[in-house]
Amino acid sequence: MKPIWKWIIGIVGAIIVLLLAAAWYLSNNYKPILETKLKEIIAESSDGLYTLEYDALDLNLLLGNVTLKNAVLVPDSAVYEKLVAEEKAPDNRFHIALDELKVRRFSVMDLLLGKGLKVNSINLARPKVHMINEPHAFNDTVSNDPPKSLYEQIKDDLSSIAVKKIDFTNMKLTHTQIVDGKKSKMALDSVQLHITDVLIDETSEQDSTRLFYTKMVDLSLPGFEYDLPDGFYRAKFDHLKLNTQQRDLIISKLSFSPRMSKAEFFKKQGKKTTMAIMKLDTLKIEGLDIARLIDQNKIYAKDATLKNGSVSLFMDMRYPSVAGSKIGKAPHQQIMKLKQSIKVDTVHIDNLNILYGEFSKKYSQEGIITFDGARGVITNVTNDTLSLQKDKFMRADLRARIMNSGNLHAIFGFDMLSKNGAHTYKGSLGAMKATAFNRIIKPLVNVEISSGNIRKVSFDMAGTDYRNWGDFRFDYDDLKIKILGSKDEEGKRSGKGILSFLVNQLIINDSNPDANEVYHKGYVKYTRDPSHSFWKTLWQSMLDGIKQTAGITAEREAKLTDAGSRTQRAASKAKEAAQKTGGFIKGLFSKKDKDEQDKKEKKDKK
Repeated sequence: MKPIWKWIIGIVGAIIVLLLAAAWYLSNNYKPILETKLKEIIAESSDGLYTLEYDALDLNLLLGNVTLKNAVLVPDSAVYEKLVAEEKAPDNRFHIALDELKVRRFSVMDLLLGKGLKVNSINLARPKVHMINEPHAFNDTVSNDPPKSLYEQIKDDLSSIAVKKIDFTNMKLTHTQIVDGKKSKMALDSVQLHITDVLIDETSEQDSTRLFYTKMVDLSLPGFEYDLPDGFYRAKFDHLKLNTQQRDLIISKLSFSPRMSKAEFFKKQGKKTTMAIMKLDTLKIEGLDIARLIDQNKIYAKDATLKNGSVSLFMDMRYPSVAGSKIGKAPHQQIMKLKQSIKVDTVHIDNLNILYGEFSKKYSQEGIITFDGARGVITNVTNDTLSLQKDKFMRADLRARIMNSGNLHAIFGFDMLSKNGAHTYKGSLGAMKATAFNRIIKPLVNVEISSGNIRKVSFDMAGTDYRNWGDFRFDYDDLKIKILGSKDEEGKRSGKGILSFLVNQLIINDSNPDANEVYHKGYVKYTRDPSHSFWKTLWQSMLDGIKQTAGITAEREAKLTDAGSRTQRAASKAKEAAQKTGGFIKGLFSKKDKDEQDKKEKKDKK
């Protein structure tokens, strides 16, 4: 038996030696053929636009390993100009360079026998990818021929391609856009991209568990900063992570803010406009339809969460208004006008601080109102008309602490298909001190709330592009206001005592129910000023309700005007009397001085 085992071992050993020798021979002699073929394929598939250069190619057929070092894929500028002249040039060009490309454990036997290519892993170390986008009008023509799938392009040479994983480590991405000869550039560094289970065969394109032939793409982007073309704003984030298997997109430390100071922003704008600052600790989108986003540029997702951040809006009333109507510019109407299709089932607001600041032209001060710790949900955020046929309302249910004091609850309903901007808004405000509103009232209207207790506010209203209507309730007591005068030399504003007294006595009820136990309810019927924004119109409609519940009527305002006129006339008469009295006293002393002078002159003559 021993000689037989020796023969078997000897035969196996000889086969192994022959295989190793064959592998060594093929690795060394097949490499020039492989290099030539690789360059030919790249040139033919790009109409000669691209050329491949590298320092070294190491091939080991026995292990199934290929290593490409210092490889560069570059477009030929002369060929590109030729393709442009022939109207065949693509809109996108790529310049790709990498330190090392490693292909590990591809099956030579499967490739030879079954025409299938199986690879264990591909790693691209420190690739630099520069994409140049230059749109051409001739590429806008829609072709009647359906595009070939990736499988159809390879099926004559390979029955399938299967790769377990592909890793891009520390990739640098640069995007340059050229429009009308003008260039804009955006760059990302240290990008990590991991692709799992790639399969290209006859059925993989229809596999619903795959995205572009892959089971999973995991993308990680580090810090990013981009100056918007408008010259005013900058967008940036600390980190972005996208996972196609979980269908999640997470952006950390996202911000959108001006590139300059507030004063410089308004000076450069030169008109009355809104300056916005947004900061978010986390923006998370779940259930994102990534295939639809890439193929159709449509944002469809199940949930979006805006967590821990702030939104600040500012206006400077010292600058001129832009003439024009604000009709048709409500939030839901703006969503419907978006060129990009969106559909998000639910947007979650989690702890946002919202601030509105306005600088007064008349009093040169900034008034501020805040909505702190805002939370809630906005549902059915979409401009997809087919989806809106099933449910045409976008709804918002939000809560916040107004001036970080009273609990505000507001519910909005927006009819997305309405031709006249139909919407509803109702809500309530809990107990708080009225003096908290001095931060907005005092700088803008030069009035100070001396005291006041808000017990409860509730409203149930509706509106269109042209009018607002509904019920308004305002329960309060001990309300007193002070009308302020102009600033003194120290910059302080003294109160106008008489006018303040008249307003408190004749215009405003100090409580609701009033002193006669009468409860005043507001019945709002407000006609919109076309130049007012949606939010200003909403506030003006509720201000109408506040005036009614506080007892402010046209009759009372007329009474104040009349009392003010009488006071002014009385003051004028008093001033006239004082002037006459002063003249009399002055004349009296002047006469006395003259008599004494005459006596002195007579005495001197004697």
